[in-house]
Amino acid sequence: MKVIEILGKKFEEIITPEEIAGRVKEIASVINREYDGREVIFIGILNGAFLFAADLFRHITLKARITFVKLASYEGTSTTGSVKELIGWNEDIKGADVIVVEDIVDTGATLERIVDELRIRKVASVKIATLLLKPGIYKKAIQVDYVGFKVPDNYVIGYGLDFEGYARNLPSVYKMIK
Repeated sequence: MKVIEILGKKFEEIITPEEIAGRVKEIASVINREYDGREVIFIGILNGAFLFAADLFRHITLKARITFVKLASYEGTSTTGSVKELIGWNEDIKGADVIVVEDIVDTGATLERIVDELRIRKVASVKIATLLLKPGIYKKAIQVDYVGFKVPDNYVIGYGLDFEGYARNLPSVYKMIK
């Protein structure tokens, strides 16, 4: 696998662009079948999920809308454990079927905050789609319905995920090795 260096840290490729593209199509196909005949609102979580959300949404054949919210629980390479809302909700989603699109689910703090907010807004249903899941860290009761890949507990970058603001543009996913 390919190794790159960013800001003095080394990262090893763990998921290729071809693997990502194939898995995104598979997830979209499942969503299209499960929601056939229904309207869906996709809520992408910025900044990290913007590529996954866009690629996933391009394969959705349903009557659907997409919007984005921005919440953060990371500073550098460590989760802060608390989630701050940075950009508010601006869609009327009461009674809607919602699919939350995340880049990565690790501790679940961001996910828990989003699901709580959606319940307050009285949506009809909520499902979660994430490109990456860290099963070794995730301990919340919220079900993650559509998972692209399970990854190790290492810090990961690429395909929307960053390291100090860099690497979101990389077409692969990499894990930190040094």
